[in-house]
Amino acid sequence: MLTLFGLLTALPAVLALHLLEPELVLPTFSVLLFVEAGFAVIAARLIHVPDDADNITLWDLAGGFTLIGCAAAVFGEPDQAALFLTEQGGPRPAAPRP
Repeated sequence: MLTLFGLLTALPAVLALHLLEPELVLPTFSVLLFVEAGFAVIAARLIHVPDDADNITLWDLAGGFTLIGCAAAVFGEPDQAALFLTEQGGPRPAAPRP
């Protein structure tokens, strides 16, 4: 399970570093980790494995993905994340006043 966690964390990070512009890497990586955490939660709910303190479970993976995703979001610049999430276009027209 630890190897799976490492691969699911490291592989997207390496791909993001090589495929994206540097200012978009952390926001993209953060969103990707939150999506992976969601998939881990869904898998944990569907696969009922008895809780065992000695083994890593899917719930642990979901928590790890969320923690790393939060760290990536904190270290990323918010204006770059806003640029990534908003549409690229000219200035928006002013709303008509009543």
